[in-house]
Amino acid sequence: MPKGEGKVVAQNKKANHDYFIEETYEAGIVLQGTEIKSIRNGRVQLKDSYAKVDNGELFLYNLHISPYEQGNRYNHDPLRTRKLLLHKRQINQLIGETKEAGYALVPLKVYLKNGYAKVLIGLGKGKKSYDKRETLKKKEAGRDIERAFRERQKM
Repeated sequence: MPKGEGKVVAQNKKANHDYFIEETYEAGIVLQGTEIKSIRNGRVQLKDSYAKVDNGELFLYNLHISPYEQGNRYNHDPLRTRKLLLHKRQINQLIGETKEAGYALVPLKVYLKNGYAKVLIGLGKGKKSYDKRETLKKKEAGRDIERAFRERQKM
């Protein structure tokens, strides 16, 4: 199964709007207690989350996983820092690339693959406001072309 495939639980739609995503990495998430049950219920939010390399390890910050309703005292802190699992050479590659100016590690989506929670991390370069407008123009032009093509096929 290729990267990013599985049952998508949460998606960061704003990431493609704010960043040029150049490369993606599939990482496992180290979870505690009832977090996997909340993820399976789709109670995940990627808004404002980001990844960062600390001491040769990759961590995910501000990923909100809601507490599980039946979890009572075994529940967790919804915004705790979570460790991501990647190969050492991939982490070393990320360290080199994020040291360049303007690059950030952005979580693109959280999904379930073979029973495990995975996160797709994108290496992105921040867009300027004129880049965002250009992207919107291209997207709209593509829609217009599709619309014209459908109209033509109806005739």
